[in-house]
Amino acid sequence: MTIERRKVLGWIAGACVAPAIAGVARAQTVPSASSFSFAKAGGGALPLAEYRGRPVLIVNTATQCGFAGQFATLEQLWQRYRDRGLMLIAVPSNDFGGQEPLEGAAIAEAARQSHGATYPFAEKTAVRGGDAHPFYRWAAAQRPAEAPRWNFHKYLIGRSGELVGGYAAQIDPISPRLVRAIGQELQAG
Repeated sequence: MTIERRKVLGWIAGACVAPAIAGVARAQTVPSASSFSFAKAGGGALPLAEYRGRPVLIVNTATQCGFAGQFATLEQLWQRYRDRGLMLIAVPSNDFGGQEPLEGAAIAEAARQSHGATYPFAEKTAVRGGDAHPFYRWAAAQRPAEAPRWNFHKYLIGRSGELVGGYAAQIDPISPRLVRAIGQELQAG
């Protein structure tokens, strides 16, 4: 078990005890998104700490999903806002319907060839259940009602590392609701 995973599991366990201790300042023990890192497709890491001070959109993806067309609208979003500071990370997952048969860099290559995706891709990662990546456990603990229910769920992280919101698969990346939230984060800096 990685140090990062132990840290999050300890925080989650502490969150279960904390309600019994009224008045405890839990916010001081809650990590920010900057505490997490994803393995990068093809090797290396995508540490969220590198993007501190910038909004980050994290999207769990699957190349065989009916929402795979969102790879292209994510690219539109990326091209429109990356120079203004937005970071976008695709996190392939096979958790919903077994719709990600590919592995590693082949996922990013398939999305590039089929939909023109040029943004960074993490390695295929669990986003729900007991094996969920620590970031996804943290996000689910922050906003349980906004946890991923399918592929192409989007989490927007604010400039200070807080979870701004979760957006269901049905919300297109260039929807007014998501674009407005990203714009607010870009203007906040």
